[in-house]
Amino acid sequence: MEFVCGKQDMGVPGWCGTQSVLLGNGLGGYASVTGAYGVSRCDQGILVAAVKAPNVRITLVHRMKETLTMDGKAYSLSTQAFGDDTPEENGLMQLSRLDYDAIPCWTYQVSGVEVCRSLALQYGKNTAALRYCLRNGSDRDCALTLEPFVKFAPKEDAVTKKKPIVLEGSRVTDGFHSLFIHTDARVEKRPLTWQALAYPEDEKDGRPGSGLAACCCRITAELPAGEDKIVDVVFSTEAETATAEEILEEALRRQARLKEGWRDPIAQALAAASDVFLADRESTGGKTILAGYPLFSDWGRDTMIALPGCALATGRWKDAKSILKTFLSYEKDGLVPNLFPEGDQDPMYNTVDAALLLIDCVWLYAQRTGDWAFVREAWDTLERIIAAYRRGTHHAIGMDADGLIHAGAGLDQVTWMDVCVNGILPTPRHGKPVEVNAYWYNALRIMDELGRKLSLPVGDYAALAETVKQSFVREFYMPEKGYLKDVVSGTEADEQLRCNQIWAVSMSFTMLSPEQEKNVVAAVTRELYTPCGLRTLSPRDKQYRGTYGGRQVARDMAYHQGTVWVFPLGAYWRAWLKVNGNTREAAAYARKQLNALIPMLREGCLGQLPEIYDGDFPSVGKGCFAQAWSVGEMLRVFEVLKTIGEEKSEWND
Repeated sequence: MEFVCGKQDMGVPGWCGTQSVLLGNGLGGYASVTGAYGVSRCDQGILVAAVKAPNVRITLVHRMKETLTMDGKAYSLSTQAFGDDTPEENGLMQLSRLDYDAIPCWTYQVSGVEVCRSLALQYGKNTAALRYCLRNGSDRDCALTLEPFVKFAPKEDAVTKKKPIVLEGSRVTDGFHSLFIHTDARVEKRPLTWQALAYPEDEKDGRPGSGLAACCCRITAELPAGEDKIVDVVFSTEAETATAEEILEEALRRQARLKEGWRDPIAQALAAASDVFLADRESTGGKTILAGYPLFSDWGRDTMIALPGCALATGRWKDAKSILKTFLSYEKDGLVPNLFPEGDQDPMYNTVDAALLLIDCVWLYAQRTGDWAFVREAWDTLERIIAAYRRGTHHAIGMDADGLIHAGAGLDQVTWMDVCVNGILPTPRHGKPVEVNAYWYNALRIMDELGRKLSLPVGDYAALAETVKQSFVREFYMPEKGYLKDVVSGTEADEQLRCNQIWAVSMSFTMLSPEQEKNVVAAVTRELYTPCGLRTLSPRDKQYRGTYGGRQVARDMAYHQGTVWVFPLGAYWRAWLKVNGNTREAAAYARKQLNALIPMLREGCLGQLPEIYDGDFPSVGKGCFAQAWSVGEMLRVFEVLKTIGEEKSEWND
């Protein structure tokens, strides 16, 4: 799907700061700038390098000041606001169009001169390529000057102190980090210049509103009247690199491969979007899934939710297997990591759902690949997970006499609604969470099915699953209300209408009767559904908060109290299709509703889906502007639609 932004978009207030593009390099490194080619937040940049994949990320080239000079007059091509009295650069006046499909391309028009700038990252390398196609249709000579401003600091750190930065040949360094500049244009050493860049998108969330960046060189290309020229600039952590042309062409080929097997243009866009989340993890020697850009790293729960869409629906079996093997190898006391820290720190196992979702992912992987040898290899670990949940493990996770799973004690927050604010739990879910028990039943049924497939002893998995089913229906389903309790805890929170119940309908194996499933989907539709995602709490609830914003405490108090999340929309549409018979008529209706994704893919970060929206009026993406489980879960919906109406196909990396 090609996205085109013109003057009509650029005239919308705030477009310069909120519209972004995002490119990844398969290491966790990335490029992200605003649609107007500036930065509006500290963690944006033309080259944010993953010096240790995927989470040790250093911003090298933060921004580029670009100027076209003609007859002594300077025209800005870059757009940037500053945190001091420096006049704003307003390249927006010259910008005529931003095109984005596989790579972004900005087109500028200045008195008969056209400048087209394309940006791409080299996959597997901390290398960014810029290509400038210049056409001078005027009768005057002109010159393009490029001034790279570097940060040489972690992506999330707003620089406040100046330090020595020098150009040595083609290498810019602060003594700790190095950036190599490869170009066919003229490079000149310049006196070190510092700028205080404004970060309005950070400031509104309570983070520093400005930070420093420095420039010590200038790149210049002259363009005589009536001539055309191509100028290439490659920034890299390596002294020897591919050419800009090679990097751009490979980026186009990779994106084309990602889209193979999908006829639907929205599905193609989502498949391409998924690539940025899959990355190497140096500490484990395998693949991982980054939860979201630009804020998040890789988390166990997010990985297990995103994997079926980002890796399985796209046919990336090898990557999926690598991720699953990593988590299987790190199983401990029946749990798998929710966070892989860097350095010598131990992984954090503070999640009740990741291990159960891991079992589901192994099932989904086996169903698609027929790799039963891998399942046999994983079997002992999967059995340890089930055994630990039955006898009890950390974070008060364990099975009660009725077969249901309870979790959480004290300040534990082990479900995905996991915020703790100054010792306050805005969404306390200690007890028996509805989705956790849906995952538990699903896992028991999967273990029985896998064991029988592999002729392995399955014990009482089937009998326990039946006990769980009877207890679940008795404890969670409220016939008078027609929906499920969110948690069984004996508190007021139990009967809150939340989106978590949708997974009791959408999992591979479910417990409710067809009529009960229809009632659950109907209740979610009435009070929680929006075209952009599901509300986390009914607007009728006294604890509902319809807007998300402000400083972190205010944001956290609203995070799961009505805020719309995109990723549950995937489970919603799979559940909706299920209760409507997975017919072609139902698929046609759902597909029409999914056109709502088109403006979502255009808003915020081109070609990506965000983390969240406001509950009251979900129109502007918030949180991470690109979220893995949002993209992955919607890809799963298109996979179902393809199964109903089209042939299957796959893409292997």
